[in-house]
Amino acid sequence: MSGTAFNDGAVRKVGLVTGAGSGIGRAAAIEFARQGAAVAVLDIDVSAADETVEMIGRDDGEAVAIAVDIADEESVRAAVARAVAAYGGLDFAVNNAGMASHHRRLDQMTLDQFERVVHVNLAGTFLCMKYELPLLKCGGAIVNIASNGGLYAIPTAPAYVAAKHGIVGLTKVAAVDYAPNGIRVNAVCPGPTLTPGFEKVAAAAPGIDLIAMQASTTPLGRLATPEEAAAAAVWLCSDAASFVTGIALSVDGGRRA
Repeated sequence: MSGTAFNDGAVRKVGLVTGAGSGIGRAAAIEFARQGAAVAVLDIDVSAADETVEMIGRDDGEAVAIAVDIADEESVRAAVARAVAAYGGLDFAVNNAGMASHHRRLDQMTLDQFERVVHVNLAGTFLCMKYELPLLKCGGAIVNIASNGGLYAIPTAPAYVAAKHGIVGLTKVAAVDYAPNGIRVNAVCPGPTLTPGFEKVAAAAPGIDLIAMQASTTPLGRLATPEEAAAAAVWLCSDAASFVTGIALSVDGGRRA
């Protein structure tokens, strides 16, 4: 693996990815490993994390599966500590885990429903960053997976949009606060992406073909693959993005334009 982006033959970078049991998180973990990194694969579904590790192992990559519930502070603290212990350090982290919430207008949500979505997505990202930042090496990087819903409205998704906007704001503050430590913090804001989570949301959409509708309103005429969204996160964690911090990068096929 000499000469790859995360392994120069003498030093191998180490990172973690949350929500890496499927979708964008899995694609990111696989790509980090392909480029030479050792990767801690974190997911609430440890069997799904094990599957990702097995996929990485087939390509002779290095990975370990760790269970985490990002809504629980002690679970996050323990998982990040295990990731660091597994490989002796932390060079990057991708905070991808979260939950969807669509097809409900604001007045149709209970407070409990709203708070659950915000807690998992926003407070969960905060908790991950809280325990990652003190352990990141100088020159390290965090990428938070937000959403185009962190940049503009998604109809009938008030809690999700509020949380994703919060992640973008949290990212910008951390980028400024930790720049003196040599740590970069960025967000990736994918548009509609063909992940298992999005397919589940689409299947529940009332009376519409959500996938076809989203493709038709995307200038490139299709949805992203998980690998395309993950590639942005991998790049932002690499030395190629060494002067990039505090951004919210759209990966949306031109929708924001």
